[in-house]
Amino acid sequence: MTRAVITHGPRRDAAAVVPDIDMTTWLASLELPSPVLTASGCAAAGRELDQFFDVTAIGAIVTKSIMLNPRSGRATPRMAETPSGMLNSIGLQGPGIDAFLDKDLEWLRARGARAVVSIAGGSVDEYTRLASKLRHVTDIAAIEVNISCPNVEDRGQVFACDPVSAAEVITAVRRNTNPGIPVLAKLSPDVTDIVEIARAVVGAGADGLSMINTLLGMVIDTDTMRPALAGVTGGLSGPAIRPVAVRCVYQVHAAMPEVPILGMGGIRTGLDALEFILAGASAVSVGTVTFNDPSAPLRVARELAIALAERGFESVEEAVGFAHRRPDPVPSAGGPVVDHDHAVDTESADAVVEAGAEG
Repeated sequence: MTRAVITHGPRRDAAAVVPDIDMTTWLASLELPSPVLTASGCAAAGRELDQFFDVTAIGAIVTKSIMLNPRSGRATPRMAETPSGMLNSIGLQGPGIDAFLDKDLEWLRARGARAVVSIAGGSVDEYTRLASKLRHVTDIAAIEVNISCPNVEDRGQVFACDPVSAAEVITAVRRNTNPGIPVLAKLSPDVTDIVEIARAVVGAGADGLSMINTLLGMVIDTDTMRPALAGVTGGLSGPAIRPVAVRCVYQVHAAMPEVPILGMGGIRTGLDALEFILAGASAVSVGTVTFNDPSAPLRVARELAIALAERGFESVEEAVGFAHRRPDPVPSAGGPVVDHDHAVDTESADAVVEAGAEG
């Protein structure tokens, strides 16, 4: 397929005609009509966003991570602005799984939205019980397992930072989840080798990966000369983390190209989403930008379709992992043009993985 040379971004007019691009994508056995989803934690179960756009028009709503019991969260202040991003230290506030099923999930079901339920826990037993409660619940599209919580049984070690602990959680969730429901493991970037964690959770039964969770950060108020957040540290999100997120997706796709990835981290535009798709994500989640543009998920989907069309793609699936192709054909000395057939550049991919592991 011939690719167009692009010297400008997609049109910003939301009313512009969306090109006839096949936006269907897959996350394991889950078929989605759009590759754009919301991101967990930015709009509860999507009810708040529905007044700004039709939540059934995007791929799915990813719910805020729900825990087994009601949780009040951390003390305030919980949020702080940073250059090109924000820190949050909410502490997984929520009503607990029973209230979530009765109210939030029931609303999503009635609204006709696809629901990816995010779950979180402080022990393997909590994750087991959460998965068991969801096992026979209908109208769940997938389960996202937020393993970036501290393991209360292991001195606060974050599950996602240890391959053994991460695998134990995924094994428990997969064993207690309906076999027809995909399980996505949400990975943390705060690790030395994210490919090692990815291999561990996939080996434990994860059908796909959500990448990435927020980065651990901190802000000090220079007036009070104390940490700006009551919880001291918080999760950094927004455009500032996008290069880190794209790198993580690229590394994992290079090492495990058969594993579907839901990419996220600082996506504001269709071109941002395209970066993740080219790196190897089959779909993307849009989160922090909704705080100042609540209709962003639908806008990003439109802009992504335009960006794909401008580059000569006929479907989003054609673009998944396209950045991994070999270098463009170059004339050999005194000979014909060398045709690499757009195959994956395994040497470059290996180099990227090694560079990430070695720092």
